[in-house]
Parts: sequence; structure tokens; C-alpha cells
Amino acid sequence: MRMTSMVAGVAVAGVCVAGPALAVDATQMTRKYSASNEDLAPGLDVGVGFGGYTGKLGNETGVGGLFNITANAQPWEYIGLEFGYEGQNIPINDARVLGGNHIWRNNGSGLAKLGPFIDHKWHPFVGAGFGLSYLHASQGSQPVYGNDWQVEWPLAAGIEYRMGHLSAGVRGTYRLVGGEDLTTIPGTTDEAKGSLFNGNLTVGGRF
Repeated sequence: MRMTSMVAGVAVAGVCVAGPALAVDATQMTRKYSASNEDLAPGLDVGVGFGGYTGKLGNETGVGGLFNITANAQPWEYIGLEFGYEGQNIPINDARVLGGNHIWRNNGSGLAKLGPFIDHKWHPFVGAGFGLSYLHASQGSQPVYGNDWQVEWPLAAGIEYRMGHLSAGVRGTYRLVGGEDLTTIPGTTDEAKGSLFNGNLTVGGRF
């Protein structure tokens, strides 16, 4: 009986000691992953990077540079929105076309992002959205290549680092595409299909 009482006393004492400590840890964790008004401020980013097509279309094209400009909003603590323009020059490496030709890709996209703010500095995220591109093949590649509209469903993952009102980040974006009618697979009449993968660095500000 005495041993039981001693064990109960130790347990009660442990709870009394650990309770405030756990409460402090929970508060610290909440603060670590909570967002401030500065974190939720809208902003503007510019980015540069490179990428290209995958699949059969990737066999006939190369890796091209890109530039983008994006407006950001954070209407909820863990959910953000962005809308932007991306321009990309994708080289054509097709034996049916003389060297030096390319495809200009002009894209407009919207993306919903999900991710926490950590210590008011780090913002990892994943995102999904919808976009539309106009693909313009250079004149020297015609009639093997043509101009076309391309529907895109971007899937993105990345991380941003905040320095006050400034931000810098890195991301990769895989785009499922549909409706492209650029060219055929060499030796066939089948359309060359593929997805699009791009990686880029961004810098910007939050105001």
C-alpha cells in the first residue's frame, strides 16, 4: 500500500512538473509554425530557369531557358494563390529541321499553394493549378512544326526564404499538357506528345 502511494505521488509530481513544460513546448511550436501579417502580405516575384518537354516531344526538342513574373496573395494562413506569365525558348533538335530553330512558349497560369510558415523565414509548399500556352514555332521549322495552343495543369513543389520584405526561392514544376499539335513523330503520322518539366529560381518582395 505504501509503495502504491509512493508511485502515485511520483506520478502526480511528474505531471505537475511536465504539464507546464509541455504547455511551453506547445506554445513554442504554435509560434514556430504560425504566420504573421508580414508573412501573409501579397507580393511580386520574378524568376529565371530552364526546362523542356518529356516523352516523344522531348526526343525532338531540347532544354530551353525561361523567364517568369508572378503576383502572389496569401488569403489564408496555409493556402496561397499566384497568377503569372512565363516565357520560354525551347530549341528544336529535330533532324528534319535545320539547326537554330526553336519554339517560343508564352504561358499564363494560376496556382494554389499549400504550405506552412516556419520561424517566419521558411515557406515550403506544394501547388497545383491550370494554365494556357501559345506555342510559336520559328519560321525555319515550318511546315514540320506549327503554331498551337496548349492546355497545362502545373504541379509544383518548392521552398521560399523570407528576409523581411524580400524573398528568394527555388521550385520545380511538372506540367501535364494537352491539345498540343506541334509536330509528328519522325517516320509516322502520329502526333509527338509529352509533358513539360521546368526548374527555376525566384526573387521578389512582399508589401
